[in-house]
Amino acid sequence: MTQARNPEPGPAPIRTTVPARLDRLPWSPFHWRVVVALGITWVLDGVEITIAGTIAERLRDQDTLGLTSSQVGLGASLYLSGEVLGALLFGRLTDKLGRRKLFLLTLGLYLLGNALTAVSMNFPYFAVTRVIAGAGIGGEYAAINSAIDELIPANYRGRTDLAVNGTYWLGAMIGASANFLFLDPDILDVDLGWRLALLIGPLVGVLIWPLRRHIPESPRWLLTHGSADQAEQIVATLERDLAAKGIDVQPVGDEQSIELSPRGLVSYRELARVTLRDYRRRSLVGVTLMSTQAFLYNAIFFTYALILAEFYGIADNKVAYFIFPFALGNLLGPILLGQYFDTLGRRIMVGSTYSLSGVLLLITGWLFKEGALTATTQTVLWCVIFFVASAAASSAYLTVSEIFPVEIRAQAIAFFFALSVLAGGVIAPWLFATLIGNGTDRGAVFAGYAVAALLMVIGGLVEFIWGIDAERRSLEAVATPLSVRAVVAGAESGLTGGLTSHVRRRPPTERRSEHPRRT
Repeated sequence: MTQARNPEPGPAPIRTTVPARLDRLPWSPFHWRVVVALGITWVLDGVEITIAGTIAERLRDQDTLGLTSSQVGLGASLYLSGEVLGALLFGRLTDKLGRRKLFLLTLGLYLLGNALTAVSMNFPYFAVTRVIAGAGIGGEYAAINSAIDELIPANYRGRTDLAVNGTYWLGAMIGASANFLFLDPDILDVDLGWRLALLIGPLVGVLIWPLRRHIPESPRWLLTHGSADQAEQIVATLERDLAAKGIDVQPVGDEQSIELSPRGLVSYRELARVTLRDYRRRSLVGVTLMSTQAFLYNAIFFTYALILAEFYGIADNKVAYFIFPFALGNLLGPILLGQYFDTLGRRIMVGSTYSLSGVLLLITGWLFKEGALTATTQTVLWCVIFFVASAAASSAYLTVSEIFPVEIRAQAIAFFFALSVLAGGVIAPWLFATLIGNGTDRGAVFAGYAVAALLMVIGGLVEFIWGIDAERRSLEAVATPLSVRAVVAGAESGLTGGLTSHVRRRPPTERRSEHPRRT
């Protein structure tokens, strides 16, 4: 008869104040390094998308790759497909292997993909390299949003995340500028200019690589994977650096500690349980916010040149002049409005920016239908709309990155990002291009604008009703880590984020002699 063996004991529980110490840090040069080194992702994507649009016509030239119109369109779709695949694959690896390893790997993959694209000689090769570059950027979104949220203090998390996401439009401005230099046949050969343009993003990435290498791993991720000593060392170094500069750092008492048991990667079954059952309302909010803003943006931005050309007679080589103010409005919105997401609060600001964007779009669409606009006034109104809508779209990324537990944060970001790309990147551009047609039916285009406006208002209402008040609260207070065993009495109220089932109390079968490690 075989005697049953006792199961192997798991990792020793950890009692730590590391999250609280991270959140009480004042803004410092370290946080600027995080923003610059990691926030470059959105600049790269903005450069990539804009340049891909500006070189589309050049790629059809027989002196270049001689692609067909369908192949050019397929290349754009493959890039977006690569983003989806990269987000899903590297999102899971980010939760498994850590934020730092993945934000180095995904940047390297993007640099490789774009460099290979620049030396394309035929469409099959071009298509493969677009998938590779897209996969790198898609993986970046999951790794970077996770790292930024987990390294930035709670009081600054909202405005920082919005500003970083908004820098996509700085990349768009850089990409539009490339149109003047690299695509001018009087300056560069037609087959050389587009290749050099594609190297702008990799050049920026190479320049930022040394700075990114010095960004540490997320201490929060380290705690949930049993590396408490390393997490403590990172936070202690930040505290010493501030003390050396004469900056006082408030002490954190033991009453602000949490106790957790390190664990491995969350299974797909538990991932589904947490997102679809335990956090189903939050998942609904995430899906709604990400999908509606993606539909709006891709519908407008990807058909921007078509509207200018078909309804206002703007030549292709003049479109860049109209993109600059549009991109500037998008860039300034999150920067100037971001502070209010931390002061007035998430629910008020997210709901308001979504709803106001929809109302402004509906009004502008009606004026367009009535023929009351010129190319200039149309652009001015777009700038006003997307000053607000850009803050709304950036807040969608902020929301999905902070309302789920640390163990599944990157996977949640990846999942909602993938859904938004599929909803906005596939459906919206095709639908609006069809509605625009040959520029004769303004009513059809207005109908499309009305749909996009309604979706944004719905997104705002969903946020007003079910949004999470995450402003100035620690990530652990917004969503309790799955590895938390106990909350020390007196800790911040609301730690479970309304989900007390995830606070794991010590089972009665545990030995009384077991004591948690302290960090």
